[in-house]
Amino acid sequence: MTDSKKPETAPKAPTHIAYQVRDGKGDKGFWTRIGAAWQHKDGNGFNIQLECVPLDGRITLRVATENKE
Repeated sequence: MTDSKKPETAPKAPTHIAYQVRDGKGDKGFWTRIGAAWQHKDGNGFNIQLECVPLDGRITLRVATENKE
């Protein structure tokens, strides 16, 4: 018998990073990374994985970059 399992591939890097943004003083807010998102192949949606759910503020998705945060 042959093994029909597909070889495992490394997970792809997320296309977007999810942040909780809370208002701060002046024009700046407090940004906390809370998860990541991967865009669907057809470009019409996302899979979002959150590590926590904020109780206040808002969730913002930003394009993932190679820069360290």
